Amino acid sequence: MSSSRVTHHADASACAASASSGDARQTQGFAGGAVIGMLGGLIGLGGAEFRLPLLIGPFRFKALEAVILNKAMSLIVVATALPFRATTVPLGAVATNWTIIANLLAGSLAGAWFGAGWAMHLSSRNLYRVLAALLVMIACALLYGHGTVAASAALSGSLLIAAGVVVGFGIGIVAALMGVAGGELLIPTLVLLFGVDIKLAGSLSLAVSLPTMIVGFARYSRDSSFSVIARNRAFVLVMAAGSIAGTFIGGHLLGLVPDAVLLPILSVILLISSWKVWRHN
Repeated sequence: MSSSRVTHHADASACAASASSGDARQTQGFAGGAVIGMLGGLIGLGGAEFRLPLLIGPFRFKALEAVILNKAMSLIVVATALPFRATTVPLGAVATNWTIIANLLAGSLAGAWFGAGWAMHLSSRNLYRVLAALLVMIACALLYGHGTVAASAALSGSLLIAAGVVVGFGIGIVAALMGVAGGELLIPTLVLLFGVDIKLAGSLSLAVSLPTMIVGFARYSRDSSFSVIARNRAFVLVMAAGSIAGTFIGGHLLGLVPDAVLLPILSVILLISSWKVWRHN
């Protein structure tokens, strides 16, 4: 066999292996997104907090690349979640509470811009450690902030507005740094600070999250790492589709597993993920 035919055969084999590897990666991405989406759906969230460690660990993306990919997928999931929830919480009810949305956005938009800029200037080592610390915070928020009961607003007037801006700013930073929607922080804030009903709070959090994520996404687009989306376009779409399917299934199973059992398990998963992200090279 001539050397040219041998080379051609080797190239064809390499292409076939690469295609097979790409298909396997996309299959794994869909499956991983579906499981994470279902876990999030079981507690009324999108699951981006669980997707981030998966992107850093098994899929081996660098910290900033994982955050950017997580942000892209979170945008897709949140954009579809708001219409899905319209059957339970009418969009008119969301629009009626536009002042609360505007109050939180006044802080979260600035926080998202600042947080994304901060992430782009951190070294990889420091970003891994910041992400690990934030995963611990999210675990605590899940354990102690979920299932809060609405009461009257904690503050009123100018104090409430100021508190909304400050809290929104902090949530915007967290959402940008982790590439998440921030529902695990927004929902308790809406319930405890503004006295919103828990079901309405879920939809209002999405209304706040979407513009906040868009601002963070725009900020990340200025960094060279943003090209990771173009290089992994098919993977992003497939994993986002898996997340949407999983969230839909999890939402229909909502309440099947008692929160007293589910939330500690999910919190432990986040704490283990935090330890692995902290030690990640």
